[in-house]
Amino acid sequence: MALQRAVHARSADDHLLVLEHPHVFTLGAHAERSHVLVDPAAVGAQLVQADRGGDVTYHGPGQLVAYPVVNVPTAPRSVPCHVHGIEQVVIDTLAEFDVGAGRLDRYPGVWVGLDTDAPRKICAIGVRVARGRSTHGLALNVDPGLEWFERIVPCGIDDKAVTSLDAEGVRVPIRDVVDALVHHAVRRWAPDGRYERQDVAWPATDRTGPADPGEPGAPPEARSLSGSDGVVPGERLRIRLRQAGVDPATGIPTRTRKPPWLRVPARMGQEFLGLKRTMRSLDLVTVCEEAGCPNIFECWSEGTATFMINGERCTRACGFCLVDTHRPLELDPAEPGRVADAVEQLALAHAVITAVARDDLGDGGAGAFAATVDAVRTRRPTTVVEVLIPDCKGEERALATIFSARPDILNHNLETVARLQRAVRPSAGYARSLAVLARAKDAGLVTKSGLILGMGEEHDEVVGALADLRAVGVEIVTLGQYLRPTAAHLPVARWWAPEEFAALRGLGAELGFAHVESSPLTRSSYHARQAAASAELTRAPR
Repeated sequence: MALQRAVHARSADDHLLVLEHPHVFTLGAHAERSHVLVDPAAVGAQLVQADRGGDVTYHGPGQLVAYPVVNVPTAPRSVPCHVHGIEQVVIDTLAEFDVGAGRLDRYPGVWVGLDTDAPRKICAIGVRVARGRSTHGLALNVDPGLEWFERIVPCGIDDKAVTSLDAEGVRVPIRDVVDALVHHAVRRWAPDGRYERQDVAWPATDRTGPADPGEPGAPPEARSLSGSDGVVPGERLRIRLRQAGVDPATGIPTRTRKPPWLRVPARMGQEFLGLKRTMRSLDLVTVCEEAGCPNIFECWSEGTATFMINGERCTRACGFCLVDTHRPLELDPAEPGRVADAVEQLALAHAVITAVARDDLGDGGAGAFAATVDAVRTRRPTTVVEVLIPDCKGEERALATIFSARPDILNHNLETVARLQRAVRPSAGYARSLAVLARAKDAGLVTKSGLILGMGEEHDEVVGALADLRAVGVEIVTLGQYLRPTAAHLPVARWWAPEEFAALRGLGAELGFAHVESSPLTRSSYHARQAAASAELTRAPR
């Protein structure tokens, strides 16, 4: 919903979001609450109030949900025509599988069995149109558990049945239905044939199989490159790469000499050594050291660093990251004060604060972010504070805790293109990250994100990811070359040349970013102060 609202408000392009939801009941703007017949929490579902039309419906695994965020003409009966168009996309999709479907008078949606005395609803439709653009859309039942619909009065209709492709005797993989639906959606909303499609790679197991370590919701102890779940170390990573269309055997060998533009001279001057002494004296951790950043000598010699809070052990095991993934330790309540001490002692004009992912904590570590921002502001009010945050599992309250601290810049990295998400960062999600950035923008913050290149992505996919970031209002973006930390991590698929990064910098400017930092050695916090200054960003209201 946050992602829909962002592209509805900030993008002139048409978008189609296609997904499966976890178990959730949604209420339309004028729904009858009594039409939810059970306690949602008792059956493992959420209850969400939506701003679409219609009554109550169910979304869950096995159901293909599609949200067209498209331009709708502002004319009489334009909304019914839009609903009619969505219905036709579904009717044409079902015809691909020899399922006869159509409309039932006075009942929006798509129905089967219209030539019988017992028509059955196979697809629910509910939309909202505002300022000439639509949100929400359709929910097509492929093979969900139909018992879920017995726990509600679906769409407020108590005298007609709900069905699915599976219940009608059509057993087809949901990805085949996705392909058919996208084909007909393109015919409807992009009749000139110009469109871009990006898919997150499909999981190895179906939804009824065992939890895939690394998937959102899997326990932290299962998400490791160490092979603690019984899988040969690195094999799960190779499986995910192959699923995403990348042959791990074709990567650049670990011992291959780097191109000259990636060789960084050591600059251990007084500034570098002085900052290191300050960090050690205050028992602080920097991502510069923990992640093996190639720019540590340059940044530290200029007296800038990125502080890493919430400990130095991460509950996730992203395929590109060197940070320790052993069981995390307890938070240190004195850490925010020590970061503020360092900022004051170093007289930093721009401080970057990041953290490991802490999925073991109820708030994902959000409280420590807010406390650190407050401590720095108290000690040195003139310092511009940038935070580089994990996704906090998309939890609204956790994110609101960080947003309420009013950092001057809110950075959350997309990291890679849609297709490679599960291989690169299996505990995160492409849409979730875009939604985090959208929510930060809605909170009035300056937003920033970044991509790492060289893990198997194609140029057009990078362009698509940049367009998606801009569509949710991101102002600053960073692009840099991936460097493989160890042989157990993702292989380097190729080296992106400096001129390619320069071309992406120009493309980012054309897309409307306020600042694009793009070079082989760029990292999230590289030239962060210069990026904020060149973009002429104003301090967020506090």
